[in-house]
Amino acid sequence: MGQKINPLGFRLGTTQSHYSHWFAQPKKYSEGLQEDQKIRDYIKSYIQKNMKISSGVEGIARIEIQKRIDLIQVIIYMGFPKLLIEGGPQKIEELQLNLQKEINCVNQKINIAITRISNPYGHPKILAEFIAGQLKNRVSFRKAMKKAIELNEQTDTKGIKVQIAGRLDGKEIARVEWIREGRVPLQTIRAKIDYCSYTVRTIYGVLGIKIWIFLEDQ
Repeated sequence: MGQKINPLGFRLGTTQSHYSHWFAQPKKYSEGLQEDQKIRDYIKSYIQKNMKISSGVEGIARIEIQKRIDLIQVIIYMGFPKLLIEGGPQKIEELQLNLQKEINCVNQKINIAITRISNPYGHPKILAEFIAGQLKNRVSFRKAMKKAIELNEQTDTKGIKVQIAGRLDGKEIARVEWIREGRVPLQTIRAKIDYCSYTVRTIYGVLGIKIWIFLEDQ
């Protein structure tokens, strides 16, 4: 039961809230949804192209979007905010202007805010990017998973599960390998679980990374 549904959607309204906060009429809902995806994709591509990223980690845990009649508020939660603010305020202003042109937003102003995360490796998205960078550098998948768990153990989380699927270590037959440390109660709705599904392209093919992190009981 615990792996047949997205852990975040399973807990909406209990321990998990939406990453987008806005209201639209049914006919315009799909347009708003596509606009949110464009905003997130553009921010990620901008950081990849313009920032000096080491080990392949962008440091973005999540991007929240709040829409009003005349304003789109974008909050970027980053583990390493210096990747974006090392160029000064003009970098953020440049990102806002380019994003305004990208989504062709005329009646709404875009405001971008950056929030720093105290424990970056306590978030599955950042850990998945770290593992993906290791796999691209041909590091053994077992070594990459163990290193990710070691980084996570430095935070206040109660448990973690890491799973990688695909042609591991270049083997011809794809398989699934996973490792767990601590408790990860996926069937308990009150358990606050953070989850990420990440795809990485290697020379052997596409690998899928899934990470579950047990934060706390509610």
